[in-house]
Amino acid sequence: MSLKKITLDNHEVVCQSGETVLDALLREHIDIPHACREGACQSCMIRSLNGPPPIAAQNGLKDVLRHQNHFLACLCHPQEDMVISLSPPADFFNEATVTGKELLNSETLLLTLHSEQPLDYYAGQFVNLRRADGLTRSYSIANNRIHTHKLTFHIRRLSGGRFSEWAHRELNIGDTLSVSDPQGLCYYLPNQPEQCMLLIGTGSGLAPLAGIISEALHHGHSGVIHLFHGSREVDGLYWIDEMQQLARQYANFHYTPCVSKGDAPAGFAAGRANDVAISLLPSLKGWRVYLCGHPDMVNQTKRQAYLHGASLQDMYADAFHVASATLD
Repeated sequence: MSLKKITLDNHEVVCQSGETVLDALLREHIDIPHACREGACQSCMIRSLNGPPPIAAQNGLKDVLRHQNHFLACLCHPQEDMVISLSPPADFFNEATVTGKELLNSETLLLTLHSEQPLDYYAGQFVNLRRADGLTRSYSIANNRIHTHKLTFHIRRLSGGRFSEWAHRELNIGDTLSVSDPQGLCYYLPNQPEQCMLLIGTGSGLAPLAGIISEALHHGHSGVIHLFHGSREVDGLYWIDEMQQLARQYANFHYTPCVSKGDAPAGFAAGRANDVAISLLPSLKGWRVYLCGHPDMVNQTKRQAYLHGASLQDMYADAFHVASATLD
């Protein structure tokens, strides 16, 4: 095997025959997280910036990580010169104009932006929204990726929240915001259209899930899709009619609104969304699971789903999706 050049930031390292990328970096005293050196701990995961890495170097990674050219340095015997990164690329921001504001319920704003430049995003990813004074917050994209210039967000008003309060009260149609490149790994890929999907969200955690569902149905996903959206009370939910209409339109899509406080009205389930989902779907072997909402709900549901057969490789969540101050 001929020598291959590895470029990391301002470092250039020659990978010798038989060496892994991790071996070469450590030999040149370049600090990189690592532990087992066998691909099990995944602590040496890095990203190729100039094309797909060797397939063997992606062994054990989730499909969305492989899709974004992440790989394990300890398993990578480079076949070509490589440009790599230990951290996500620096944020690049585009200007976007507010084209719509609409209340989904008393606390959740549907914000629509038009980006000057088309964005290459996947339903379920998030962006950083930055206002003129530099204040920045992360929000999930709620629409699917066929709208390359249009972005929608569900912004829940949080008491004392500087950005959310401002967006609800002061941000106007025609104003501009800066929008970062899309980020995150909680999104849909049409690589297993027959796989059953479970989506559980609380509060404004519905935003990325709605985008994922729209994307999946747009691609003709044939597996069963179950959405459970929860809140303490009915007033905390939204898009109920829209989700019910979608369920009537697509035989493989099922929607269950859940309320965890008091009696549930007809057509609603009583209890926390994750508990309702697990009780109705006791076997999750082979299912893909998407979780968005309060971190306590996400962590609890990961454990529940795993104990009911779901693989950790098939669970997707983003930690910042906080839908409320308490577990719904």
